[in-house]
Amino acid sequence: MKFTSDKSIDYLPTDELENLQVELLKKHLRYTLANSPFYKDKFSEDDIKGISKLSDLSKFIRTSKKDLADCNSDFLSIAPREVVEYVTTSGTTGKPLSIALSKNDLERLAYNEARSLEIADFTPDDTVQITTTLDKCFMAGMAYYLGLTKIGAAVLRAGQGTPEFHWEMIKQINPTALIAVPSFLQKLGANSRSIPHQITKALCIGEPLRYADFSDNQLTKNIANHWNMDLRSTYASTEMATAFTECQEKKGGHLLPELIILEILDENGNEVADGEIGEVTVTPLGIEAMPLVRFQTGDLARKHTQPCACGRNTPRLGPIEGRLSQMIKLKGTTIYPTQIEEVLHLHPCASPYLIEIDQDENGLDSVSIILPDSCTMEDSATLIISLQAKLRVKPTLKKSSISAIQKLLFRENSRKPKKIIDNRNA
Repeated sequence: MKFTSDKSIDYLPTDELENLQVELLKKHLRYTLANSPFYKDKFSEDDIKGISKLSDLSKFIRTSKKDLADCNSDFLSIAPREVVEYVTTSGTTGKPLSIALSKNDLERLAYNEARSLEIADFTPDDTVQITTTLDKCFMAGMAYYLGLTKIGAAVLRAGQGTPEFHWEMIKQINPTALIAVPSFLQKLGANSRSIPHQITKALCIGEPLRYADFSDNQLTKNIANHWNMDLRSTYASTEMATAFTECQEKKGGHLLPELIILEILDENGNEVADGEIGEVTVTPLGIEAMPLVRFQTGDLARKHTQPCACGRNTPRLGPIEGRLSQMIKLKGTTIYPTQIEEVLHLHPCASPYLIEIDQDENGLDSVSIILPDSCTMEDSATLIISLQAKLRVKPTLKKSSISAIQKLLFRENSRKPKKIIDNRNA
């Protein structure tokens, strides 16, 4: 597949978009059937011939993260000598997985990110400072670099570092835009008395900027206290190697129809209605080294298919509202760590923080929030009231030093902060 940007695809009528995706899906499935040891007996050519609409994909097997972990080498669909890059997943919810890429996959990755950056209104006139990890086999940092250079922007590969380091780079190079995790963007703003006006936008990863109704969440409001910039959210994973990115309307991340097929499934594997929450399940198109079919991400979100006010007719993925593996049953109430984080972002004293999930002696879930020991008794009391109001249940508050919390945030040499400690399956 030749990866040359054709933004007109996004504006095709919905029936033409589906026809395009059906043909690309058949091509993807035929390649996968012929080359993937894992999928060789999971479906047949007759199954592929039977596809006439996207909903026919529901007849095919789903692929779990456990499948990818337990049978990792069986997913490799090219000769080992054709692998040009190995990346690993972040391991946020488990052991990092290895993903191989071919030369074509790298070109696809650059194309994906260039398309996403254009949707987010990044241009060749931008100078962009990347504040996310660029080493440790991290795909995202490499993808941003490839995509930015593909659109002709200037790139400052700053990578991870302290706020002081990044401010030094900003003063020296004068970037116009940032790539950042939202909570770091908040921290970066809080560490300066003078925010430069030339930084007008940021593409944010790893944490949602909005609630399910697309209104700004508290973290976004906190960032606005320091920065006057256009914030766009993008969602992707190493396994899917494809991004969903917000346009200027900020009503969900646009699907790239030539690169991925999206399903939102309920707990029984059935597709939910438009706008209802379910598990994000994807079939990335055009991948050579480790193609996937109906990969279950474990993330919970909603799909929106009505045309966007920006003019694009592509489906949009709403903010990630939780992870299936992190679902908590606390005193009869189902909650997710993201709901707790929404409350913590309202309270400046609760930074940094950790959320620890355990099981008590009766096998029931328990939740503790580890806060800096600088958080006063009055702060804690106020926070508990806010948590009870939002969650209807009361987690336990614990205290620790900031240095100890920071050490746990980046435990096991993680390249991004792991704010959830789930001991239930330990």
